[in-house]
Amino acid sequence: MVHSKNSNTSLLDGVIDFTSGSLGAVALVYVGQPLDTVKVKMQTFPELYRGMWHCMRKTLSTEGVRRGLYAGTVPALAANVAENSVLFAAYGACQKVIAFATDTKDVQDLGVLSNASAGFLAAFFSSFSLCPTELIKIKMQAAKEHAAQTKTAVERESAFKITHKILKTEGIMGVFRGIVPTMAREMPGYFFFFGGYEATRIMLTPEGKTKDECGALRTMAAGAVGGVSFWTAVFPFDVVKSRIQVGQMSDGSMFTNMLTMFRNEGFTAMYSGWTPTVIRTIPSTAVLFLVYETSRSLLNSFLGTENIA
Repeated sequence: MVHSKNSNTSLLDGVIDFTSGSLGAVALVYVGQPLDTVKVKMQTFPELYRGMWHCMRKTLSTEGVRRGLYAGTVPALAANVAENSVLFAAYGACQKVIAFATDTKDVQDLGVLSNASAGFLAAFFSSFSLCPTELIKIKMQAAKEHAAQTKTAVERESAFKITHKILKTEGIMGVFRGIVPTMAREMPGYFFFFGGYEATRIMLTPEGKTKDECGALRTMAAGAVGGVSFWTAVFPFDVVKSRIQVGQMSDGSMFTNMLTMFRNEGFTAMYSGWTPTVIRTIPSTAVLFLVYETSRSLLNSFLGTENIA
């Protein structure tokens, strides 16, 4: 995805990846936010809903579109732009590190395992930008259910007010509640995410063409495979993270929390909300990669960097 060039263009490569990742993230949020809200509600309060469609109908009838299905859109945009801009910039840099370590002349020649490993490393950095913004998003998405459980009035607080309250009561570490399960989800998740994406692109690329020339539909299909691979592999960690961030679980050991949930609720609880997540991720990650690859190609062409050796 990122071509090896001389050291004078390394910073420009990073800027292009950062910008393209940001644009892709905006598209991802607007396509997938309603089902992301359903996912969070089912993860944190599974006893309230019989399934995805019941959760969606109930949310629409009681909270509407803006306050219901699109609750937390602002922090979701912040979370995804922060994560994907850092993720794709770090991914490009990690590809170059792995290419150097494996004595590969061009990152275009890296294999699936090498690209997957670059994604694994890149996710370490993006986790720090994702965790605080996703925490705020989840609190906004599950506000009604949390109020019902605690028998308090529903507070429709802004992202700024929630952030201010957390900082005031818990300090800076409060906004990083759930950082361990975030990393446990992100790092192996992006191993499968980029591995699945690159493997699918290789398989779908017509003979005689490069991966960058495989076309929009094939790029979208590869993105969808990457997204499904991500969520299937690491979904239990995401359930634990959501429950920690909404305040249902302690900040203790992630595996202790996971074991407790498994003992009390069974294996199916580990995959509460998986269906809307997968249905959401297919168009969302397809659009993410289409926008990313298209904007990256346009920026390279506009800035004249694509032909630099």
